[in-house]
Amino acid sequence: MEVSGYLNLAADVAHNFTDGLAIGASFLAGPALGTVTAVTVLLHELPHEVGDFAILVQSGCSKRKAMRLQLVTALGAVAGAACSLLAEGAGEAAMTGVLPFTAGGFIYVGTVSVLPELLRDAAPLQAFLQLLGLLAGVAMMVAIA
Repeated sequence: MEVSGYLNLAADVAHNFTDGLAIGASFLAGPALGTVTAVTVLLHELPHEVGDFAILVQSGCSKRKAMRLQLVTALGAVAGAACSLLAEGAGEAAMTGVLPFTAGGFIYVGTVSVLPELLRDAAPLQAFLQLLGLLAGVAMMVAIA
């Protein structure tokens, strides 16, 4: 397997861990919030994992091996959820940091990784529309919160 495959696996484990943190902390905040977060993460993960599978196959993995590796990276989400749930026993100070930490991670990835890629080589109108889409997503999050 090429180096890009290993890098993708490492990034996917970290990403899944953060997703698990968000799901676990959300369920501790309330069953309704937990359910919404779990469904949102599931909908976000479906295309993400298909993309990761394609990267692994392109980097030299067989389809079967890529599926097994994707399953292993999903354990990162289980570990993240477990950490969130265990943090409840550590006290209120630990729990108040989990949701902001995961939200900050998502915002960081969006602004540092995704946004520059969207704006690169885009026509001015396309860049403006992409920026409007990002702002609309932020507005939806504020409205839901």
